[in-house]
Amino acid sequence: MRLFAAIEPAPEALAHLDAVVAGVRDDVLRWAHPAGWHLTLAFYGEVAEEKLPELTERLGRAARRHPATRARLAGAGRFGTSVLWAGVDGDGVALRGLAGSARAAGRRTGVGHEDTQRFRPHVTLARARGAADLRLYVERLTGYEGPEWTAGAVTLLRSHPGGPGRGPRYEPLATLPLTGTS
Repeated sequence: MRLFAAIEPAPEALAHLDAVVAGVRDDVLRWAHPAGWHLTLAFYGEVAEEKLPELTERLGRAARRHPATRARLAGAGRFGTSVLWAGVDGDGVALRGLAGSARAAGRRTGVGHEDTQRFRPHVTLARARGAADLRLYVERLTGYEGPEWTAGAVTLLRSHPGGPGRGPRYEPLATLPLTGTS
């Protein structure tokens, strides 16, 4: 099963962003469904069923070491010419630390990929269908600032492939509270 750890923004934050994105959504890009918007902390890839209990336990321990933190979806950017994203403002040090702990939980379980790229908190909004100029979308969303919310848990998600023309569907397998103290 294909797994990853993520923070799921508050429903109010997602609804607010969705209302703004509706003004720029078109048929040029392949837009992610708002129900699937999340902030990926660690990608584990294909994980054998027998590894799931250990991964869940290790991820839970990692989550318990970190406190809940305030966050806000804000701004926009792109990864090259293929991915349009909304940024996540908040305690960057806390989010990077949480992402590092989520990755370490996978490493200790023997799953995941060694990610050498710097962690950039974001929510993927859309992917280009071939060559597309994402700069216009970034310009239109760059001033976006959503409501503040509390990131209070890490969710272990399973990704199911979508059908033709549809993106993946995400199934929550465990919700692990952030209960550490600052």
